[in-house]
Amino acid sequence: MSGGEVAGILVAVFWAILVSFLALALVRLAQTLKAATRLVAEVTEQAVPLLSEASATVREANTQLARVDSIASDVQEVTSNASALSSTVSTAFGGPLVKVAAFGYGVRRAIGRKGRAEDEPAPARNVVIGKTLPSARRGGRRNRGSKG
Repeated sequence: MSGGEVAGILVAVFWAILVSFLALALVRLAQTLKAATRLVAEVTEQAVPLLSEASATVREANTQLARVDSIASDVQEVTSNASALSSTVSTAFGGPLVKVAAFGYGVRRAIGRKGRAEDEPAPARNVVIGKTLPSARRGGRRNRGSKG
């Protein structure tokens, strides 16, 4: 055997080993691709029902939101009606109730003065053009100009 033949045998062996490694890598790659294909098929089988359920849930949520929107608009209308009613009641009864309260206060005060008028005289008041002077508010004890 000559040197060229030995070199040819070495190249052939090296080439056989390389082809074996490449064949093994291709077989493993084929197995990985088959497993990935099975996995994608299983995910697809499970994802389609999940997507349809999610779509149904979104539709139901949209329906509920429409109902809530309707309720919110009704509540807003009731609130505006209550506000209008409150202002109407305030306008209709506010003035007369104040007048009735003032009348009641005046009657109580008059009855109080009448009872006091029988027992003792009313204190003197200094009135100038419809206003009571400060000395009269203190019970008439002191006049402005005098000390004592």
